[in-house]
Amino acid sequence: MKHTLLTVENLSISFEQYGRGLKKIITTPIRDLNIEINKGEIVAIVGASGSGKSLLAHAIMDILPPNASVGGRVFYKNEILSKAKIKEYRGTQIAFIPQSVNYLDPLMKVKNQVKIGLRYAKREERRKIQENLFEQFELKKSDGDLYPYQLSGGMLRRVLFATSIGKNTELIIADEPTPGIHQAVLDKVLKQLRDFADDGMGVILITHDIISAVKIADRMSVFLDGTTVETAPRTSFSGNGEKLKEAYSRKLWNSLPENNFLEIT
Repeated sequence: MKHTLLTVENLSISFEQYGRGLKKIITTPIRDLNIEINKGEIVAIVGASGSGKSLLAHAIMDILPPNASVGGRVFYKNEILSKAKIKEYRGTQIAFIPQSVNYLDPLMKVKNQVKIGLRYAKREERRKIQENLFEQFELKKSDGDLYPYQLSGGMLRRVLFATSIGKNTELIIADEPTPGIHQAVLDKVLKQLRDFADDGMGVILITHDIISAVKIADRMSVFLDGTTVETAPRTSFSGNGEKLKEAYSRKLWNSLPENNFLEIT
């Protein structure tokens, strides 16, 4: 029996700007996005750049800029996810792993950055929890005394995981967590995401790396120009994509170097 964590219905996002002569310009990069994420599963969001993948994450987390207008409905555990509710859940029940390691403070030791999210615990407990998190993410205790510039890209990714995931986390939104890291670290990051889901959390994985997503996801959702083209089991992304219903999904799959390297038109 599935337990739905998050449902996004008919999401639209528009931005209001002013051009020459103070003419108002409204752009709508997201028009009709729909996804559902259940406990214990990974849903990978894939698609070309500009398809709306990261905007979806920012809308859920309510971190869009002030000139954004959002339509549609977002439910968390069958309850409307209002601004007040996301403020309550953000960083506790709902965790966001950002795309860039630049979210880390360059002037603060990484162990202290992890402890910021542990304010619910007493001072001594924070240290123990932080050290346990480092062990969980295969970071050494001594790494905690380093600053971000002293760590490798793969280590910084794992620090981001440690700063984002708490004991009450139920939903994880990971925005491009794997770019620019070598295969060994990539495999560890993917395994960690799979472990989160196997422990009962829901995971939204936003990525360009379709091959990596296929390895760990339960379902894959294809985005194009701010709309949901298709959501299919990961097993449909195989062969020539003959199990996929939509032509664009098949073209996206076959455009990969590992497949036919066909041009998407």
